[in-house]
Amino acid sequence: MKDFFTKNVIPQLKKELNIKNIFAVPKLTKVVVNIGIGSYLTRKNKKDYEDIIKDLKMITGQCPAVRKSRKAISNFKLRQGMPVGLTCTLRGQRMYDFTSKLINIALPRIRDFQGLQVKAFDGRGNYSIGIKEHSIFPEINIENVVDIHGLQININTNAKTDYEAFLLLKYMGFPFKDSLHLTNN
Repeated sequence: MKDFFTKNVIPQLKKELNIKNIFAVPKLTKVVVNIGIGSYLTRKNKKDYEDIIKDLKMITGQCPAVRKSRKAISNFKLRQGMPVGLTCTLRGQRMYDFTSKLINIALPRIRDFQGLQVKAFDGRGNYSIGIKEHSIFPEINIENVVDIHGLQININTNAKTDYEAFLLLKYMGFPFKDSLHLTNN
């Protein structure tokens, strides 16, 4: 994916965005994968979430960091210091490997997949994808899955606008559903 980016995507973006300097071309900075485990722990009355850590480790290729709650909220049965989420920040070669796997293998395995929404850009060139089933990734053996859970993928770029980020992701191969209402501002 890194070679594809340097050989194909950079020249296309330079031409499309009329950029002269190669260092001004938008690129991926990091990919963050998050899983919320707070409701999993309260719903099942479990304290063990090792299977979710193992799944995220297989999906991303690195060990996730456990995020803990900062304050207690009684309505949600949440105590201070309870684990509420897992996160992995991917950079460098792992980021490109994960992005390639996401585009070419995982997204086509989603049931009734029509394409990604353009409205998921945040206004600063970052894109968010919510996935309902983690079993779309090839590393997950469906026969060994105890509970199916979702995950959130945030793709951060150094693009200044959503249009630049959209072109970057489109040229990298992300399957977008519609692109008519997104214009260069």
